[in-house]
Amino acid sequence: MPASASDWITLDEAAEILAAANIHFRAATIGTWARSGRLQSIKLGGRRFVRRGEVKALVAGPRRVKASDLQPGLFEDWQG
Repeated sequence: MPASASDWITLDEAAEILAAANIHFRAATIGTWARSGRLQSIKLGGRRFVRRGEVKALVAGPRRVKASDLQPGLFEDWQG
């Protein structure tokens, strides 16, 4: 079964995802972020888990588009 963006992963797995993007944080640091609410997390059996999609979003660039890169006339009919 393919992994989903809503999969819960361990703090070590989260650290590995970040390390693969050349961003190095200890699992304990990610746990601190989770406990403080910076990352959504759950705690099961004494272990903390975070969402894979949220960790991957930390390494993804912002989704911004320059106005000059938009297709000409894209918003001509738009009534604002």
